[in-house]
Amino acid sequence: MSLPPYADFLGLKLILDAEGPLLMMPNSDAVLGRPGFLHGGAISGLLEIAGIAALQASLGDGNTRVKPINVTVDFMRGGRLVDTYARGRVTRVGQRIANVAIEAWQDDPARPIAAARMNMSLDRAG
Repeated sequence: MSLPPYADFLGLKLILDAEGPLLMMPNSDAVLGRPGFLHGGAISGLLEIAGIAALQASLGDGNTRVKPINVTVDFMRGGRLVDTYARGRVTRVGQRIANVAIEAWQDDPARPIAAARMNMSLDRAG
């Protein structure tokens, strides 16, 4: 699975398990925001890349290019400077558009720090 270049900057690690792709963003200077907290842009980037990974895994063909149309992020609490996880869930796949819901958390998946909804364009010609 190919991730966007921003994933390297954030230091994202891809974990494949029975539920699909899980992304882990380690604590580093690249994700530091205000003192003691993650940068909102780093959290948003993690959510967006987790959504792309979930959709690519769902499509499974490797030939369909996906491009974000829009991303809506809801920040629920400040992200502490610890490892942060995100997983996307594909909610709809059509011929040209797909919808994905994503959540990010730190210690407990039941207590997300942020959530996002994405609409993505599908280029099935590859």
